[in-house]
Amino acid sequence: MRLTIDTGTDTYEQAIAAVQAAYGLRPDVPPAWPDAPAMDPRPGPQDLADDDLADGWTDQLLFQMVAALMPGARAVLRRITELGGTASYEDVQHHFAHHPTHPIPISRIGGTLTSVRAVQRHIGPDGAGPLLQRDERARRYRIDDVLVAGLQRAFALADARPDLMRGEGAGAAA
Repeated sequence: MRLTIDTGTDTYEQAIAAVQAAYGLRPDVPPAWPDAPAMDPRPGPQDLADDDLADGWTDQLLFQMVAALMPGARAVLRRITELGGTASYEDVQHHFAHHPTHPIPISRIGGTLTSVRAVQRHIGPDGAGPLLQRDERARRYRIDDVLVAGLQRAFALADARPDLMRGEGAGAAA
């Protein structure tokens, strides 16, 4: 790779942006730089790993799953993820009964979560077991530990790019 920086005309910021671009990083490019690379400095799904975590799930697929969910189902999945991947039905129901941004009546949590299965059928890897497992006897929701870590990364990107979420912002995915 060859990189040329003209110390007589390029500013420090331009030089740093050029080095970042050369290494594939997403630089904050000064607007006055005429030869600025046309890059979106915000992170995107392409920045997530596509390595198999388990059952064919990758960070990119988990993000697509999160992005495609309705906001209520996304909030419930996020809550279960925040609790380490295991939560009782009662904990989830009570958390959302009076939630300030996504209130869900206690009797509707199960219905809200049916979209997780529906989205997984369309986006998830073929033959994968359910992302969100339900144990009716123990009345608990569970997500495999390795997938919890991937969901945490997916939710971090969702926080950075709410425009990519279904039902959020003007550029939301349908």
